[in-house]
Amino acid sequence: TAAELGPVPLLAAARRAYRAAFRGEAVLAAWAPGRVNLIGEHTDYNGGFVLPMALHLGTVVVGSPTQDGSISILTTSPEADEPRRVQFPAPHQGSPLSPGQPRWANYIKGVIQHYKGGPVPGFSAVIASDIPLGGGLSSSASLEVATYTFLQQLCPDEGDLVAKALACQKAEHTFAGMPCGIMDQFISQHCCTGTYVSAAARSQLGEEVYRRARHVISEIARTARAAQALQDRDYRTFGRLMVESHNSLRDDYEVSCPELDELVAAALEVHGVYGSRMTGGGFGGCTVTLLEAAAAEQAQHRIQEKYSGTATFYLTKPSGGAKALPL
Repeated sequence: TAAELGPVPLLAAARRAYRAAFRGEAVLAAWAPGRVNLIGEHTDYNGGFVLPMALHLGTVVVGSPTQDGSISILTTSPEADEPRRVQFPAPHQGSPLSPGQPRWANYIKGVIQHYKGGPVPGFSAVIASDIPLGGGLSSSASLEVATYTFLQQLCPDEGDLVAKALACQKAEHTFAGMPCGIMDQFISQHCCTGTYVSAAARSQLGEEVYRRARHVISEIARTARAAQALQDRDYRTFGRLMVESHNSLRDDYEVSCPELDELVAAALEVHGVYGSRMTGGGFGGCTVTLLEAAAAEQAQHRIQEKYSGTATFYLTKPSGGAKALPL
């Protein structure tokens, strides 16, 4: 199992890095979790349901205000692109921020630019995270929300959580160049009733678009059923729906890959595993497996034995949301 830092050791590491980089003490700190999506994949941008879970893995931002009107940020992530330290002027009327290099800094610039409070003053900050980058566990969203939560202490906003989430999403769209998907308009036109696209529509759409739509519509229905199963503590039904979700992502949406299919198949061979599926955008990344605690060790062994690559495991339980951390 990979090292699981959580906010406390991560905070200590970030504070040490801040002292070394900026020769002073950080006075503000914030943390935001990563997440794993249990079910409801490629539905969020199609007006559908999702059922994610916050993780104990997350991102810490520590820092202090400065008087010189500049923003200086250091990331401790060895996976981030160079340079690991950036400096730029705080935005003001007529002089907005714009994206550039390094890429990791664009997420932070986007949040600062779209922050609902402010104006944002100069500050220095260190970012530390224990979420694997690009693994489908929302390292970018965690970075954005941790940054926003840090800014809320630096120059408070009205505290509207929906506005916060939307500002972070906008930051990713406009500064990190992560657009939303291929079927937004299609679904809004054809999916009002939640029923399957008719045979007549199938001939109009062509086979490929029909299968894409069938995944989205069936996944939205599966996610609603899964939420009810979870409320009923019916984990077997929830697990079966996870497997149906994976098969649909593999066959209809075609975003799985042989490695993800191998991981899911190996996990499902183990007694005590209720369900397993790919999670995240696809074409690599992570699988999520729902299992009894007693089956965890055997599931890891089976996957290591059967999987052709090298897998990293995270044993997770649900975590709380983003928060300011006391120093």
